[in-house]
Amino acid sequence: MRYAINLPVIGEYADPNVLLQLAQDAERAGWDAVFVWDSLVFDPRSQPPVTDPWMVLAAIAARTERVKIGTMVAQLARRRPWKVAREVVALDHLSHGRMILGVGLGFSGEAEFERFGEDGDARVRADKLDESLAIVRGLCTGEPFAFTGEHYTVRETTFRPRPVQDQIPVWVAGYWPNKRPFRRAARWDGAAPAEMDIRDDGFSILPSSPESAHKMIDYIEQHRTSDGPYDVIVSRVLPDEPSERTELISAYESAGVTWILRDMLPWETPLEEAVRIVRAGPLGDG
Repeated sequence: MRYAINLPVIGEYADPNVLLQLAQDAERAGWDAVFVWDSLVFDPRSQPPVTDPWMVLAAIAARTERVKIGTMVAQLARRRPWKVAREVVALDHLSHGRMILGVGLGFSGEAEFERFGEDGDARVRADKLDESLAIVRGLCTGEPFAFTGEHYTVRETTFRPRPVQDQIPVWVAGYWPNKRPFRRAARWDGAAPAEMDIRDDGFSILPSSPESAHKMIDYIEQHRTSDGPYDVIVSRVLPDEPSERTELISAYESAGVTWILRDMLPWETPLEEAVRIVRAGPLGDG
C-alpha cells in the first residue's frame, strides 16, 4: 500500500508557499505522493481565496525529489487539452518522471463552468473529458497526432519533448454507483472512487469500504482494455488504533486498492491541523 495527501487550493490553503511547505514536509515524513485540488471559484457565495494548481505543482516538482505529484482532480472539460498536454509534460520533466494526471468532471457545473460561459451540463462535461483525455494522451506520444471530435479538433501536429515516463498515468475519479466514470477509468491507468449514499432527501459522499472497493474494482476489471499496471486510490481517514488500522489496510489490499489518500478538507481540517497530520507521516507515527 502507498499513501498520498491531497491538498486544497482554497481558503487558508490558497497560499502557494504554504502548499509547497506541506509538500516538502510530506516528502520528509514518508508520504508517497502529494496531490492538489483544481478549482476556480469553489463556492460562489463565499468566494474564498483560490490558487492555481499547475503553478503550485511546478513549485512542488522543482523542490521535491521523491514524492509523486499530480492533480486530484483536474477538471479537464474547462481546459484546452493541447495546453494541458504541454503542462503535464513540463511537470513530468520538472519532477523527473513523477507526474500523475488525476481527472474528473468537477464538483460544480455552475461555479466552475457556467459562471465563465462554459456549458455546465454533466453529460457535456463528460463528453469533453473523454475527448480531452484522448487528445492529451495522443499529443504526449511525441508522434504525429490528429483528432476530430464533437467538441475539439486537432490538425495533425507533433508535440515534443515527450514525457520522461513512457506514459503519464491518468487516474479517473468517479462516484459509485454511477457506472460511466468507472467504464472511463477502465480505459486508463487508475481509478479514484468515492461512494454516494443515495437517500430520498439527497445524498452524501462516503469513503469506499473495502467491500465497496472490491465491487468497483470487479466492475472496472470487466471493462479493462489492457492488462498493464492499474492503481486504485481510496480517500479516507485511517483509524488511530494500530491493530484496527492494520486490519483495514489489509482488507483494502485484498480488495485490490493500491493507494490510500488523506484529503485535507478545509472545513474539517484547519491548516494548523494539516501541518501536524502531514508531519506525523502516513500512519501517524511521526
